[in-house]
Amino acid sequence: MKERGKIDMIEGLVVLGIILFIVGFILLGVEMVVPGFGVPGVSGIACLVIGLFLTADTVEEGIIILLIVLALLAIMFAIILKLLSSGKLKSPIILKDELTTESGFISSNDLNYLLGKEGKAVTDLRPAGRGSFDGVEFNIMSESKFITKDTSIVIYKVEGSKLIVKEI
Repeated sequence: MKERGKIDMIEGLVVLGIILFIVGFILLGVEMVVPGFGVPGVSGIACLVIGLFLTADTVEEGIIILLIVLALLAIMFAIILKLLSSGKLKSPIILKDELTTESGFISSNDLNYLLGKEGKAVTDLRPAGRGSFDGVEFNIMSESKFITKDTSIVIYKVEGSKLIVKEI
């Protein structure tokens, strides 16, 4: 009778070990998709280690189970990497928002609307500094001349994202 209870307890530990393996693989799969190393990764590793100790009877058996776990993790990593690269699985690392002019985004190519705007130098321009135009501050440059703070300026050239100004 005692022998049967001991066998039931061992079988229960093995089942618990297998459940921990499954939970550990799921948590590590989540960790492979979510950026950073956090709670799912630490919990998954803990579940796999505890599951290894509960299912292995000998050191040799533990090493074999460890090698099998590592091989399965490598296969799982390859599958997740393939799914992420093919676009079948959405990565939380990649931004989904689009920066459009309708939502208020202005790219450096769209600065031509500032041509001819008059404003004031917020800082000394040596030759770079900041200027205020209609209450909005921009990084600006004078072509080569020193311009002091609070001088009236006008934007007369746009080169990419550079705003070139001159004194009025």
